[in-house]
Amino acid sequence: MTGGKSIAKAVDVGSRVPDYILPPRAPTVLAYGVGVDSTALLVELVAQGSAPDLVLTADTGVEKPSTYEYLDVIRPWMAARGIRHEIVRYQPKRFKHWPPYYSLLEMCLTNATLPSKSLGGSSCSLKYKKAPQDAFLKTWKPAQEAWARGQRVIRLIGYDAGPRDTLRANHALSIDDPLYECQYPLREWGWDRDACIRRIEAEGLPVPNKSACWLCVANRANEIRDLPAWCLRLIVLVEARAAPRLRTVEGLWRKTTKARPGRMTDFIRHEGLLPAEDIDRIITEAPLDLIRFQDVAASIPVDERPTMRSWIERFNAAVPASQRPRLAA
Repeated sequence: MTGGKSIAKAVDVGSRVPDYILPPRAPTVLAYGVGVDSTALLVELVAQGSAPDLVLTADTGVEKPSTYEYLDVIRPWMAARGIRHEIVRYQPKRFKHWPPYYSLLEMCLTNATLPSKSLGGSSCSLKYKKAPQDAFLKTWKPAQEAWARGQRVIRLIGYDAGPRDTLRANHALSIDDPLYECQYPLREWGWDRDACIRRIEAEGLPVPNKSACWLCVANRANEIRDLPAWCLRLIVLVEARAAPRLRTVEGLWRKTTKARPGRMTDFIRHEGLLPAEDIDRIITEAPLDLIRFQDVAASIPVDERPTMRSWIERFNAAVPASQRPRLAA
């Protein structure tokens, strides 16, 4: 009888698996683009007591100035709540051309080309956003431990319930990734962009501007009008540098439509966003100066070669110091 009772008791206990026997939950990572949707998602997750274990922001090097400014607002907000936030960037391992480049802008100028999206592709997002995040996560201990347990890391994506993000989410869901499980809480909550804006305002935070690269084909006319002079000058330079090699597109906006020209330079000139003489001087002189710089760099030992960034800084020197871009941290 005693033995029977002991067995029964053991069975009863065994029917309830103690918490300490359960495997740890999979870590959560928020892909934070510093835009409206991802900011609303971050704020609400924290309010629900489900703050992500890690927040990752991929810096392409050509984010809009307002995006970098918003980081000065949201990073202290995260720090005050004990949320780890990391900014990651593309780190090249091989260089097809010289000098070395570390941003989307530097790649365009070094290789005399346009971003992939302007050429009809999508590799710029994969190369300068997804790949740096994946590379960081491979070194992150909670991810390594989860993969060792056979779990997938939970990647939180700020796609909202609007029609545009519905298409993006449906495409993402069609991809089976053995390392990551993508989740879209905003869509589960039925939040569209307006709901996201209201949530950010309710938190007492300023609403961020649309996050995007300032030379992206997706920028609308009013977004180009809002850019500072140093961005506009670099847009002119990028199109001038790539012009001799373009065959299927006219410029960053691809092809001319009734709404806008194919070249952002033509729009900048027509709108008077830069003086015509400055535009002409950039087109005529800057690409040749850049080529000479690359030729000189090629003759310098590899370990001593100057970076493309040093040339860009010299190019930006034509803009008053108070109006030049803030260098990435």
